Amino acid sequence: MQIGPYTITAIEAGEFALDGGAMFGIVPKPLWEKKIGVDARNRIDMRLRCLLIRGEIGGKKRTILVDTGMGTKWDAKGIDIYRIDYSRYDLLRSLAGAGIQPTDVTDVILTHCHFDHAGGATTAAGEGQIAPSFPKATYYVQQAHWEWAQHPSDKDWGSFMAHDFLPLMEAKQLTLLAGTDEIFPGIGFRLTNGHTAALQHPLITDGTTTLFYCADLLPTSLHVGIPWIMAYDIRPLETLAEKKAVLADAARNRWILAFEHCPLVAAARVEPTEKGYRIADVVAL
Repeated sequence: MQIGPYTITAIEAGEFALDGGAMFGIVPKPLWEKKIGVDARNRIDMRLRCLLIRGEIGGKKRTILVDTGMGTKWDAKGIDIYRIDYSRYDLLRSLAGAGIQPTDVTDVILTHCHFDHAGGATTAAGEGQIAPSFPKATYYVQQAHWEWAQHPSDKDWGSFMAHDFLPLMEAKQLTLLAGTDEIFPGIGFRLTNGHTAALQHPLITDGTTTLFYCADLLPTSLHVGIPWIMAYDIRPLETLAEKKAVLADAARNRWILAFEHCPLVAAARVEPTEKGYRIADVVAL
């Protein structure tokens, strides 16, 4: 996909699974299990879908990665709990398939520091050391989220693993942002606070075509339904309001919504209905 000077590619970084009840909150299982695969342990199929953005800015080539999947720092127990599966997709293999090596990545935008978004930001470097996975990249996180990640609530502390993000600061590769300003021409942010504090959604536009990276505001295409809200969210009513606002803008302006965790649809536009919104057309990434 081309938006302005940027070529945008979906990078599949792996597959995993989470509890369906947690993923869909108050929506009853008889409704959601008709739409998505569920295993014997009530877990639904999930993807780890990052974005690769390539373009030339000010005469310099930029290779920008949005989110990093779950990484490889997992023990057998964690792999079993989350059914982490790299047999079909893997971050580095997918990047290599696009002609990108870790040293080619110039920038990494982390929507937030939960383990399924920032896990691949760092890697084991031997002798118990953890280092940034992309040694020449600048990593970007909202400052308000960075502070939350280090002092999370009792509800969401299990979503943060310090070895995913603290080494970025120690390596002096982290830039903390404050707000929605563009970090590159045509690449700015929209912030939400329902899922976690100061989650930053890349908003990429050339004035004609706009792509919104949903992250965990709309983790799958099924979450386009207004009441389909994760139990993981720290402020579900805030998520509700944020979803309504984003979906209204997306429908009115024909934004492309990129779904990070959806095994069914990578990206789509939406349209309004009497009860809310629905997928209007699927878009290839």
